[in-house]
Amino acid sequence: MTIQTSPGEPAALLSGDHTRLITDLRHTLHRHAELSGAEHKTKAILKDFLREHTDFSVTDRGAWFYAFRGAAAPAAKPPIAFRADMDALPIPETCSLPYASEDPSVSHRCGHDGHCAALCGLALSLTGQPLSRDVYLIFQHAEETGVGARVCAELLSEKGIREIYAFHNLNGYPLGQVVFRPGQTQPASVGRTVCFTGVPAHASAPEHGKSPARAAAELCLYTDKLLFQPHRGMLLATVVHLNVGKKDFGVVPYKGELSFTERAEYEDELEALDRAFCEKARQLAAWNGLTVSFSESDRFPATVNDDSCISRVVNAAVEVTGVQALDMEEMWRASEDFGWYTKQCPGAIFYIGTGEDSPALHTEAYDFPDAILPVAAAMFRALI
Repeated sequence: MTIQTSPGEPAALLSGDHTRLITDLRHTLHRHAELSGAEHKTKAILKDFLREHTDFSVTDRGAWFYAFRGAAAPAAKPPIAFRADMDALPIPETCSLPYASEDPSVSHRCGHDGHCAALCGLALSLTGQPLSRDVYLIFQHAEETGVGARVCAELLSEKGIREIYAFHNLNGYPLGQVVFRPGQTQPASVGRTVCFTGVPAHASAPEHGKSPARAAAELCLYTDKLLFQPHRGMLLATVVHLNVGKKDFGVVPYKGELSFTERAEYEDELEALDRAFCEKARQLAAWNGLTVSFSESDRFPATVNDDSCISRVVNAAVEVTGVQALDMEEMWRASEDFGWYTKQCPGAIFYIGTGEDSPALHTEAYDFPDAILPVAAAMFRALI
């Protein structure tokens, strides 16, 4: 994809007062990190901030909420929306931060505290300014489990929203660098758990029992074999949990569980991969005299950027930073539930670099860099 742009002088970012406000807000959100589906304090902090500091109206939708400001006159363009996610991760807070999470077992190791603060920065910058179109700010729950966006995306058709954007912080790129990928930018994925149940026996007489150990081990090895079969795009199966029996040396185990994440560039290949795993599990259960059951978790759609929307992102990056946006050669392998929105209307997710040597996301060393907050807010404003 070729987009013609002319880097020039960067536009003004947020004012110093607004930057301080959203920086303090991010630190407060970080301190009150909450898991997916339990973002109660987080939601209250954000709603209070918007009501106190902006002229956006706030509408509570239960697990999530949105803020709104209408056009000053009959709108020349259809409504536009921006998404921020609110949830944190079950990763210990080990960094020595003055705003460390009050729950030592939960922390913002993906940067969603920064996403919300940046969206509030957009609201600050628009307050008191006439708008040429209706603007919706979606504060979404449960991104990490793939649940939230599917619910919130209903707002798009409800309000006639025809354009939606989001950003994510991304390590490995220069601090403040806007990064994008046309078309498919993040893959589809699903968490699959297979449970085998057999018959217990004394460890001295294993022939009297039915152990799931062999079936679980063979299914684990089968993940590698499947990935070598022909496929069009990226395909991954990552074992995340394997458990058979207990450390009881007198008992043949009779229960076993294997969990893995299936990930694919194309949604049809993800479904084919999942069917193949489940069929293999049924065969292994039959061969070993076991029963088998399945459960699914954390389903994410493929995230596909609209060409016209990503073109606007590239031009906004030049306007905001004075530097050409960087085109990613390969998609980011992490899944993102923003794809539920782009199934409803045109949209795009872009990325902002956190530093070439920045710690990776979802690690204990990661913390969202405050320096990119005004860049994100200014990018959103430029897209309006």
